[in-house]
Amino acid sequence: MFKQYLLLTKPGIVFGNMISVAGGFFLASKGDIDLMLFLATALGVALVIASGCVFNNYIDMDIDEKMERTKNRVLVKGLVPPTHAIVYACILGIAGVALLYKATNLLAVALVLMGFVVYVGLYSLYLKRNSVYGTLVGSLSGAAPPVVGYCAVSNEFDMGAAILLLIFSLWQMPHSYAIAIFRFNDYQAANIPVLPVIKGVPAAKRSIVLYIAAFLVATLMLTISGYAGYSYFVVAAVSGAYWLWMGVSGYKAVDDKVWARKLFVFSIVTITALSVMMSVDFQATPSQMLMTSVNHICGADNVSGFCAAFASR
Repeated sequence: MFKQYLLLTKPGIVFGNMISVAGGFFLASKGDIDLMLFLATALGVALVIASGCVFNNYIDMDIDEKMERTKNRVLVKGLVPPTHAIVYACILGIAGVALLYKATNLLAVALVLMGFVVYVGLYSLYLKRNSVYGTLVGSLSGAAPPVVGYCAVSNEFDMGAAILLLIFSLWQMPHSYAIAIFRFNDYQAANIPVLPVIKGVPAAKRSIVLYIAAFLVATLMLTISGYAGYSYFVVAAVSGAYWLWMGVSGYKAVDDKVWARKLFVFSIVTITALSVMMSVDFQATPSQMLMTSVNHICGADNVSGFCAAFASR
């Protein structure tokens, strides 16, 4: 039974988002890491995402049974009562928001709630079934976790947070369209209006190339704007350029489904590499670098005492 409740939360999605949360958190930390804050932020976001996934499983029961990929999900097979799933989702969500409220700040709480409302309220309840733009709107929820991680540290929505939101929103589009292409029959059977089904695979390919190109530019902005270092820049440029080449190669693909699956797999590689690199290759201002060094050498308490004594002169 524990396994069934765990599967309801879509643990793969939760784990993948924890990598992006870490990327945003460590980027904003600039080497001065508060481990307890990180653990609380990661756990809080994980609980809210898990809650959203359980709600999504409940909302999608009728279409999940029509899709080969999802026909064996827990609620479709009746392994957990739907009412239990709703209670479970509420408990997870309340616990996650409460933890973030206690450990972080109101901005981080507002952002995680925004992501939740977009995913459950706008995307799952309405747009997924009724609009080709569901993927576009839903991308905002997928981009929320790294921004929550960033703002848990910074407590402000600055240019760095805006760039992160843009990067992860743009990434969602070709990633999702690739899934829709190699799972085309599933989406068609469930009557889900994704771009490849509504406007055709060629139109989806053109959109994929445009979104990857925009994503590539957005990733480089982290370094250009002074938030990430040059090692990150190189990884972003190389991985983004290769992903773009893969997208363009789709125009001549012999088997669209094979090509789309490869594009999907590399999208995960790309965003994971960027999350790792922004965690370790940040740019700190000279004053931040000086204070971090002094903190490590003298201890935070001694530095605070020194600053207070200096200020009193």
